[in-house]
Amino acid sequence: MSLMRDIRDYRVEKGAIAIWWLGQNGFIFKSPEGTLAAVDLYLTDSCNGLHAGIDLSRRVPILLPPEELEVDVFTCTHNHQDHTDPETIRALRHKDTMQFAGPHPSCRVFGREGIESGRITPAWPDCEIEFRDLKIRGTFALPTDTSDLNHMGYVFQFGSGPKVYVTGDTDYSELLLGVTKHSPDLMITCINGGFNNMSHFEAAEIAGKIKPKAAIPCHYDMFPDNAADPSQFRASLALRAEGVRYQPLAHGEPFLFGP
Repeated sequence: MSLMRDIRDYRVEKGAIAIWWLGQNGFIFKSPEGTLAAVDLYLTDSCNGLHAGIDLSRRVPILLPPEELEVDVFTCTHNHQDHTDPETIRALRHKDTMQFAGPHPSCRVFGREGIESGRITPAWPDCEIEFRDLKIRGTFALPTDTSDLNHMGYVFQFGSGPKVYVTGDTDYSELLLGVTKHSPDLMITCINGGFNNMSHFEAAEIAGKIKPKAAIPCHYDMFPDNAADPSQFRASLALRAEGVRYQPLAHGEPFLFGP
């Protein structure tokens, strides 16, 4: 049985959200009504060999081949290839009902890989996008280098269910605290500290000020030369974010978050 079939068959109780982590910053979310949204799915090994002298070979198995992906909304936080992956997107161009959203550089990749303009919605910090029972709010992220200055995060909410904040790739900034106006219940954050992303202790400090119920670490697992130990984030939460629960996820396994 395929992972996509498992996701389609998974029942989500009212007021909750189901989450699957596919590695790096790639997640699939499912509502009780069955709406499926994805963020930053990297479902190939296209970064391998991208930069000479840096090992970006894939360490997490491809749990869901891109041609099997079936979601309603496919979002990206920025244009780095492990977040807006041309090879993944190319395999989705014939999925006629799938909608795509992201900052303008990601939108250019969507169009270049064959996604029709009518299925592409530009996104930016503080934008709002609605689809069925899903509301997506754009949030600030501090770019990590000059190759893409259009980084952003998202808050996902299905109906009146929990609000899930995805930081995306971001350097540390007090401006990240602007997300507190959305009162997120769950924070999904980069912790790798490399290439100017937040470190485990910087992410914990932001979590301590935002005060979600729980925090999920990501973006530490995919590449040998961009890795981190998530247990350090657990320890940093204990020191800097009292009351915020550490919530690790296993690749490809459902996590139900809600009341």
